[in-house]
Amino acid sequence: MRIRLEKDLPVLLFALVCASTVAALPQVESAWMGVKEVYGQQDFGLRILREAMLLVLIMYMFLEPRLRRGVFAGSILAFLAVITSYVLLEVAYALYLDLPLVVPMAGMRVFEYLPVALIGFAVSRLGAGDYVLIRFAHYLRYFMVLQLVLAIAQALWAPPLFGVSFLGGGRPFGTFVSPNLFGATMATCALVFAVVPGMRNWLAVSVFLALLSGSRTAFISSLLVVFFQMYAALRPRDRWALIMPAPMLAVAALLLASSPMLSGRDDADPTQDGRIDLWQRVFADYVHDPIDLLFGWGLGLSSNTINVLFGAEHFQGQFDSDSLYLFLLNGYGLLGLLAYLLFMWMSTRMSVHAHKGLVMMFIFVAGLTFNMWEYFPQNALLMFLWGLVIGANRKPAVASPIPHTLAAPLYRQRWS
Repeated sequence: MRIRLEKDLPVLLFALVCASTVAALPQVESAWMGVKEVYGQQDFGLRILREAMLLVLIMYMFLEPRLRRGVFAGSILAFLAVITSYVLLEVAYALYLDLPLVVPMAGMRVFEYLPVALIGFAVSRLGAGDYVLIRFAHYLRYFMVLQLVLAIAQALWAPPLFGVSFLGGGRPFGTFVSPNLFGATMATCALVFAVVPGMRNWLAVSVFLALLSGSRTAFISSLLVVFFQMYAALRPRDRWALIMPAPMLAVAALLLASSPMLSGRDDADPTQDGRIDLWQRVFADYVHDPIDLLFGWGLGLSSNTINVLFGAEHFQGQFDSDSLYLFLLNGYGLLGLLAYLLFMWMSTRMSVHAHKGLVMMFIFVAGLTFNMWEYFPQNALLMFLWGLVIGANRKPAVASPIPHTLAAPLYRQRWS
């Protein structure tokens, strides 16, 4: 019997990630020429490829019988029904505030890659999650080679459009529109390589590129991956020596990430005209009563999509949230934010995945100063990993279709 899902899905996931290499080509070309495109001038022509690739993946989910049965289980449908009901309530409230329909639709963008999480959940329940992830990680190495070559060239010779890298040139952006998106993706690739055996060399490459990007969030996220790797390598009785100084190490990492030496920017201090100042002004200007706090004060007004479509500050109350949690608080209110945090906690408690702590902590930290669910392909990668974590339970619905004799060589395989 031919096993199709385990062969097809890693290729489809890799093709989805690779869509990012062409989606932003006009902006990448402009950045190489030293021209920074503003929101309203960005070209959407090639970006449709990533939505098209996502549609292919969704169609495959419907056509593959095992995936279809796993995704449309009763508990999953009930969960989706609750999510859909609350989102429609928020959309109705945004329309009540006289916002155009496109604004609340943009606020729903955080759910765009939810089908990838559902696929990860179904694959994990089938017992094939580790096998699919290993094969996908081996394909992902080719993506990393391309990003490594481009990043080094940009860090040496690209104009310092986004700041200066520690190699003397501009901060690298790879095949992305900015160094921050590039760094976030590299840190997420480091997470993927960290949970796959035999990928330490590629983990090191990913961490190096995340640091080279100069992104504060990428720097902290990649150090989190390294911390968990060191923790796992120590004997249980010796781990206290790493846990005790962890708070001081976190503060030191934040200070180092905010220094111009690493970030290559003069405005690296987040307390000076940065995110913290923005968040303070948002709360002072737009939260007027308990209804605003509970249900949000305008679904979609903090979406980067609205900034791209209409320009900054086109609508009253519009702002660039950066933080995922401020995005949720703005669009879905305190109820939506608490529901998200509760679901993260439940995912960690209910799962028996070997790397659930690392994956969920990475997702939590990455959302502090970065709205990761709006940025591709980081959102697709993290959604798939989250689905794998949730789907790992003590009693898989179906016995693993992967013979140990087939999976073992992949664990031993290395490419360095």
